[in-house]
Amino acid sequence: MWRKRCCIENDSLVPSTTSSSSSSSISVSGDSEEEDMGFLEVVVSDMKHPPPELGPMPDGLSPQQVVRRHILGSIVQSETSYVDSLKRILQDYRHPLMEMEPKALSARKCQVVFFRLKEILHCHSMFQIALFSRVAEWDATEKIGDLFVASFSKSMVLDVYSDYVNNFTNAMSVIKKACLTKPMFLEFLKKRQMASPDRVTLYGLMVKPIQRFPQFILLLQDMLKNTPKGHPDRLSLQLALTELETLAEKLNEQKRVADQMAEIQQLTRSVSDRSSLNKLLNSGQHHLLLCETLTETVYGDRGQLIKSKERRVFLLNDMLVCANINFKGQLEISSLVPLGPKYVVKWNAALPQVQVVEAGQENSPYDKDNVVLQNAGAKKHVSSSQSSNKVYLGPPRLFQELQDLQKDLAVVEQITLLISTLHGTYQNLNMTVAQDWCLALQRMMRVKEEEIHSANKCRLRLLLPGKTDKSGRPISFMVVFITPNPLSKISWVNRLHLAKIGLREENQPGWRCPDEDKKSKAPFWCPILACRIPAFSSNALDLQLGAVVHNPVQSSLLGFSAVSTSLPQGYLWVGGGQEGAGGQVEIFSLNRSVPRTVKSFPVASQVLCMEYVPEKGQEEPEQEKAEDSRSAADQPPAPHPTVCLGLQDGSILLYGSVDTGTQCLLTCRSPGRQPVLCLKHSPEYLFAGLQNGTLAAYARNNGGLWDLEAPPTCLEVGTGPVRTLLTLDDTVWASCANQVTVLDAATLQAQQTFEAHPEEEASVTHMTKAGSGVWMAFSSGSSILLFHTETLEHLQEINIATRTTFVLPGQKNVRVTSLLICQGLLWVGTDQGIIVLLPVPRLEGIPKITGKGMVSLNGHCGPVEFLAVAVSTLAPDVLKNDKEEEGGQEERPDGPSPEPSALDKPPAREMRKKGILLQYRLHSTSHLPGQLLSVKEAPPASGGTALEHSEEDGTIYEMADDPDVWVRSRPCARDAHRKEISSVAIISGGRGYRNFNPGSKLPACSETDSTLLIWQVPLML
Repeated sequence: MWRKRCCIENDSLVPSTTSSSSSSSISVSGDSEEEDMGFLEVVVSDMKHPPPELGPMPDGLSPQQVVRRHILGSIVQSETSYVDSLKRILQDYRHPLMEMEPKALSARKCQVVFFRLKEILHCHSMFQIALFSRVAEWDATEKIGDLFVASFSKSMVLDVYSDYVNNFTNAMSVIKKACLTKPMFLEFLKKRQMASPDRVTLYGLMVKPIQRFPQFILLLQDMLKNTPKGHPDRLSLQLALTELETLAEKLNEQKRVADQMAEIQQLTRSVSDRSSLNKLLNSGQHHLLLCETLTETVYGDRGQLIKSKERRVFLLNDMLVCANINFKGQLEISSLVPLGPKYVVKWNAALPQVQVVEAGQENSPYDKDNVVLQNAGAKKHVSSSQSSNKVYLGPPRLFQELQDLQKDLAVVEQITLLISTLHGTYQNLNMTVAQDWCLALQRMMRVKEEEIHSANKCRLRLLLPGKTDKSGRPISFMVVFITPNPLSKISWVNRLHLAKIGLREENQPGWRCPDEDKKSKAPFWCPILACRIPAFSSNALDLQLGAVVHNPVQSSLLGFSAVSTSLPQGYLWVGGGQEGAGGQVEIFSLNRSVPRTVKSFPVASQVLCMEYVPEKGQEEPEQEKAEDSRSAADQPPAPHPTVCLGLQDGSILLYGSVDTGTQCLLTCRSPGRQPVLCLKHSPEYLFAGLQNGTLAAYARNNGGLWDLEAPPTCLEVGTGPVRTLLTLDDTVWASCANQVTVLDAATLQAQQTFEAHPEEEASVTHMTKAGSGVWMAFSSGSSILLFHTETLEHLQEINIATRTTFVLPGQKNVRVTSLLICQGLLWVGTDQGIIVLLPVPRLEGIPKITGKGMVSLNGHCGPVEFLAVAVSTLAPDVLKNDKEEEGGQEERPDGPSPEPSALDKPPAREMRKKGILLQYRLHSTSHLPGQLLSVKEAPPASGGTALEHSEEDGTIYEMADDPDVWVRSRPCARDAHRKEISSVAIISGGRGYRNFNPGSKLPACSETDSTLLIWQVPLML
C-alpha cells in the first residue's frame, strides 16, 4: 500500500499529492497526504496503551544486568519524550493553524510544513506498544534488539522519514517567509513558544525526527557494549545497529542533497538571469562539495590588518564561488527559525585556475615574470611607490625575523672560527660557549619556523586569475581567508586538490552507479582515481605482482597543506617476481601527490605475501601503555616497525622500516621449505600459511622480534594450501579448501572448524572483517558470503556478476580475486579487472550489503591481484589553534616556560635594544676551565664552592636539554582524546590499465606491465 517516495523535480522540494483538498480533521477521509500514501490511520489511545515503564529492580542482578536495565530505561524515556514532541507539533501547531480563522497559514502551506509528521507519529506509536510488552517481560527475557529490527527495517519507515527529510528545507523556507510577511503567524509562533514549559521553538521540535536515529544508535551501542558474547540478545542488537545505521546513512545523504540544492538555489537567485554563471548553475551539472563562511582579510605592507569581512565560499565540482553575505530580516525571527542569508556573488573562478599558496613559498608556480600579483581589495591602500608585484601573505615580520636570525647565525659561525684561533683559555670565551651560541640561534630559528607554520594553520591563501592589463599580461590576485579552525583549513585544501583531480578525463565519470531508472550516476563522495604508475621500475623483466603493504611513517618535514594534498604519509612496499625465478621489492614514498620510487632490491624468490608489523606499543590500548611505561626500564626496547615477506621458495624475510635503511634483520626457511602463501601477526605470534596445509606460528624472542631461528609451532589445518589468514581479537581464522578453522591466538588450540562453501573445490581465497562479520571470496564462482564472527552463522550472499554486467554485458563467469573493507565500503576485485564498490555499515553491527553499489570505470586488463589500503593519521596537535596552544602551555606549571607567541613578541628592533641572552645547554660557565673574562673582578671561590651565577648564567626561556620541548604544538598526554584526521588511499594492482567507459579516448597501457591504481577519498575525521 506504500507508494514510492516522491521525487524532487524541477529543483523543488514540494511533495507531490494527488489531491489539493485539505481539512482540519486528523482523520483519513479529508486529508490528501494520507490518501496519497494509501495510509490507513490507526488511532492509538493512551488509556488502552499506556507508555512503557520499568518496574522495580529485582535482587541478585549482575553489574552488567544493572547497566543494561538502566540503558533500557534511557531508551524508554527517550522514546516517550520523542513521541510527546511529535504530538506537540500536531496538537499545538498544526491543528490550531488548520482551524484558525482568518488563516495565518493556508491549508496547502500547512500540508507542506507538517508533511508526513502524522505517519512518523504512527510508526513510533506502534513501536511504543511493542516496547511496552518488552519492558514488562524484560527481567525474564532481556531482549530488545529484535524489536528494533522488526520496527525499523520496514520500507514504510524509510519512506515516511525520507519524505520528511526531503521536505524539511522547504518547510523551513515556508515558515521563514510566513514570519516575514504575516505578522499574525509570527505572533502565533511566539505565543506558542512562550506557553510551552520548555520554551522549545517549532524549529526545535521539527528537527527532532532528523536527530532520532543517531540517538537510537548511541543507545544501542551502549547496550551492545554491555551485552556479553553468547547472550541471546547480542546478534539481534548487532542486526539492529546495522538497520539503524543504514537508515540513518540514507537519510543523511538525502538531507545533504536537499541542503545542497537549497544552497545552490539560494546562490542562483543572487546571480543575474542573463549571466553565464546563472546558466552554469541552472544546468544541473554542478554539485556542491563544500560550503562554509570564511573571513576574508587584507594585510598591509607591515603585516597590519587593513580590513576583514565574512564571505560565503562555495566549492562546486568545477568552480569556486565567493559571495558577500547579506542578512536581512527581523532579529526576533531568527530565534524562532533559522534565517538563510542572501548572497551577492563577488567572484567566481574555474577550479583549474585556482592555486593554494602557503606563506614562505618563494619558488611557487605563480612566481613568474608575466604575472602581476596584487592583494584583492587592497588597491586603494597601496602607495604608488610600492612595487605592484609584491604580495603580502600574512604578517611579513615573521619572515623578516627568520631572515635576521639566519644572517646572525652566519656571523656567529664566523666568530666561532675566530675563537678557535685564541691562544688563551677562558671560561666564558671558548669553543664550548661559541657552539652554545650557535645551538641557541638554531633553536630560535626552529621556534620561528614553527610560528610561521602556526600562522598557516587557519589562513587559506588562494591565487585567482584576473583580467589582463593594458599590455596584455595576465594579472592574478591573492585572496586570504581565515578559516574557523585548522580542521577547516585542511578540509578546504584537500577538497580543492581532489576536485581538480576529479576533472581529469579518467574521472569523468569514474564510477557507474546503476539506478532504478537504468541511468548511471556517481555520488559526490566516490573515490577519485589520483594516479596510475608502473609497479616496478625495471621494464626489462616480466614481473608478476604478489603483494603490497603500507608502512606508515609520520614526516615532520611536510608542510601544513602538503599533508592535505599528498597521499597518506609513509611508504608503499610492492612485491612480486617471476614464477620459478627471482623476486623484486619496490618501495614508493607517498609523501607527495604522486608516489616516487625510493628503493628497489631483488630477493631470492618470488614474493607471494607481505605483512606490516607496527611497534608493539602501537597495538596496545592507552591504559596498557600507561601501565607498561612504569616498568619500561625493566623491559627490552621495543623493536621498530618491520615488514615481513613470504617467498615462493619457503623463505620468510624480516626487514626494518625505510627509516632504518630497510636492513634485512632476520631470515628463515619454512618447515619443509613450503611456499609461504599468507602472513598475519598477533601480539604474540607471526603466523605463516603454507602450501601443504600447515600453519606455522613463530613466537617473539627477548628482543621483541620474531624468533625465526627456533622451530615454529606447526598446526595441521588441512591437506590443501592455507590460502588466507585473518586475525580477529583473540582468535586466528585459517582457510583450507572450503573450510575455515578458528584457533585461539594465545594457546594455538583449534576452537572450531566450519564449512564456508558447500562445494569442496571452492576454496576460501580471501577474508576481510568489518564490525561483527567476515566477508569471504572463493576460488570459483562469483559470489561472496558473509559470516557472523561469534556464531559463525551464514548471514548473506552477494553475486558480484550482477554488478559487473553493467560494464561488460554478457560476461557471467566472474571470479573474485581480491577483497577489502575500508571506511564503510567493500572493495571487490575481479578476474576481469573490474572493481566493484559496495556500501557496508561502519559500526559494530553486521556488515550487510544494503545498496546496489558502484562499478569503477577504471580497472586492469587482467585480474585485480590485490587491493590494499594506506592510512595515515594527522597528529591531533596540528589541529590546535593558537588559543588552545596557549591554554595547553598554561596547564604545564612544572615544565619549562612557554615560548612567547608571535603576536606577543616585541618587534625585532626592540629585541635588539633589550638584548637576548644566547644560551642553549649552558646554564653556567663556572665549570669550564680558564679565567673569567669580565670588567668586574670575579668574586673569590670559598670552600670549594662554585662561582655565583651572574646575570649571564640565566636565560629568559629556562632552557631544557631537549630541544624538542621548545617546538610549539608538541603532542602531550591530554591530547590523546582529541579528534584525528585520517588520510586514506586505496591501491589496486594488476596487469595494465583499462578504462571501461565506451566513450573514453584514454590510451590503454601495455597489458604486460604490472600497474598500480591509487584512489583517494576526502580526509576523514
